Amino acid sequence: SCLSLIKHYGADRVAVFMGTSTSSIKSTEEAYERQVDGQFPPDLQRPLIHSMHSLGHFVQALLGTTGPCMTVNTACSSSAKVFAQAERMLRLGLIDAAVVGGVDTLCGNVLFGFNSLQLLSNEMCRPFDQTRKGINLGEAGGFALLCKEGAPHMPRLLGWGESSDAHHMSSPHPQGLGAELAMRGALSRAGLVAAQIDAINAHGTASLKNDEIEAMVVARLFPSTARMSSTKAYTGHTLGAAGIVEAVIALMALQEQTVVGNLGCTQTDAQAAEHLATQHEPKDLRTHMSNNFGFGGNNCSLIFQAGGA
Repeated sequence: SCLSLIKHYGADRVAVFMGTSTSSIKSTEEAYERQVDGQFPPDLQRPLIHSMHSLGHFVQALLGTTGPCMTVNTACSSSAKVFAQAERMLRLGLIDAAVVGGVDTLCGNVLFGFNSLQLLSNEMCRPFDQTRKGINLGEAGGFALLCKEGAPHMPRLLGWGESSDAHHMSSPHPQGLGAELAMRGALSRAGLVAAQIDAINAHGTASLKNDEIEAMVVARLFPSTARMSSTKAYTGHTLGAAGIVEAVIALMALQEQTVVGNLGCTQTDAQAAEHLATQHEPKDLRTHMSNNFGFGGNNCSLIFQAGGA
């Protein structure tokens, strides 16, 4: 458990890395709505709750750790990038373990923002479907433990890749440059070639451009044996929590030896047709990639390996 890990290594040797895109913005919105004579209400006159670091601070205070603590906000890749942060510090010997995760809750800023971009669908999202109309928003939280001395039967973080292509605030690079750099970086750090990836949890938001570009890059890099699907039709797009949610799903897929089916897709987009698993597929899974691509071109790919592999 987390507390036993802290006791084993010591509070100062356990880091906390949290990812979020909204943090406690809802509380700040409420504070402005309830202000009197230009002052926040007494229960919301807490500077830290109006900071993007409120999540990391809360988790650290709750657990009682005293090691490094960081809150990452790179939009939809936030809680994927925390795995990379943790691996770097573990490899450098700065920490012995890390609590990683992410939480995002809905707020007016997010709802009105995505609506103004015309990215929301008024029906269930259909990633990689030819008739997809946009995303569904969701709320989620998730956590994982990384340590330097994992048991052989436990899954491993084998590699990660990050990139910042900065092509556009809300649209992916037309050739998928940033997505490809992230995937290639993960493969390189894992010491693998593309043919050794068994499954890919795609970012797959069901927006028109994201799915088109991601499918194009996957088709360019991977053989059809790398089975791809998006799980956002199950969870909605949980924004800053998407990285941890989809990493957990990838880890569960490795445990169950099953590729998760791409829910809601009945007319597969041509770019994705060769790789997409539209139904659950039993498969010998040793490696699983998970992709998360955020606004502003903040991209992250993770590769996990099944325990005992």
